[in-house]
Amino acid sequence: MTRPRSATCLRCCMVVFAVVSALAVCGPALYWRFKKGVKLGDAKSSCPTCNCDCPVPLSLLKIAPGLANLSVSDCGSNDPDVKQEMEKQFVDLLTEELKLQEAVAAEHTRHMNITFAEAKRVAIQYQREAEKCNAATETCEEAREHAEALLIKERKVTSLWERRARQVGWEGE
Repeated sequence: MTRPRSATCLRCCMVVFAVVSALAVCGPALYWRFKKGVKLGDAKSSCPTCNCDCPVPLSLLKIAPGLANLSVSDCGSNDPDVKQEMEKQFVDLLTEELKLQEAVAAEHTRHMNITFAEAKRVAIQYQREAEKCNAATETCEEAREHAEALLIKERKVTSLWERRARQVGWEGE
């Protein structure tokens, strides 16, 4: 069984693509390993000394001289609000935190109640609309049944008149 020429060509292209992809991925690593392997024979050579003209690193005092004399105890000593906060007792801070959490919980509860009331209102509105649709459907069903009964009655009357007409001699259409 011979393969079509396009299938063979496609297969060759795929093989070439696979080889090129493998070389692109593995090539740099193999290159450096091979290069390193060649230099292993010359064990006496080492890195040359570095000639750097790097500037001396700047100290924190030269960059921001005001930062050197700061301490935690000085923090906020000039701000009366911060000073008042720092003087509060631990129990007062906990009490204030609990009050804040209660306020957040109360706001969350209020928002949840508003959302629940809105959802309840919308549900009642949809229920009313559904009841209207059900009532309209029932009315339409009753009208259909009434029309069907009238049609049956009309067919009976038509059949009766047609029978009488045939008895008198009418032959129909």
